[in-house]
Amino acid sequence: MTPILHLESARLTLRQWHDDDLREFAAMCADPQVMRYFPAPLTRLEAAALIGRIRGHFNEYGFGLWALERKDSGAFIGMTGLLHVNFDAPFGPAVEIGWRLARRHWGLGFASEAAWTCLRCAFAQLRLDEVVSFTSQSNLPSQKVMQAIGMLHDPDGSFEHPRLPPGHPLRPHVLYRINRAHWQQTLRG
Repeated sequence: MTPILHLESARLTLRQWHDDDLREFAAMCADPQVMRYFPAPLTRLEAAALIGRIRGHFNEYGFGLWALERKDSGAFIGMTGLLHVNFDAPFGPAVEIGWRLARRHWGLGFASEAAWTCLRCAFAQLRLDEVVSFTSQSNLPSQKVMQAIGMLHDPDGSFEHPRLPPGHPLRPHVLYRINRAHWQQTLRG
């Protein structure tokens, strides 16, 4: 498959990663507020390794987490995209949609706009049957994005994230789903 390296929405460009994205990406991943629903902030080296894994996913599958850039300013603001779930999940195998934005770009609708663009790619270009998303039960902002893009909560899909130790406050996760038919229905209004 030819990799999908570029997508656009009204205000955003979803693009491949540039080497000079590391500075802003590392700063974002070191921000305790941005990372509060993750086990820990990332060091610069860990952020660089994550970009390497993202590039590897694109090479293997033709899609992944795109770097987000504002069209009006050219500013790097985070990432949004599609990934194969890489742990043993009760709902797997699956492709998930995820996002992470720098704090100064929160509350402007960018996460939903970028995620909607990724869903269009998932269903119209990649022809996937379903996309999932999951987060810790306490991450209400991400759950609001999931709802805003038409995903439906699957209460029977709640799970304990296997990469977090028992008793960890972020271990309980909720699951949201959207399939191609429901996505097409949301397009019709």
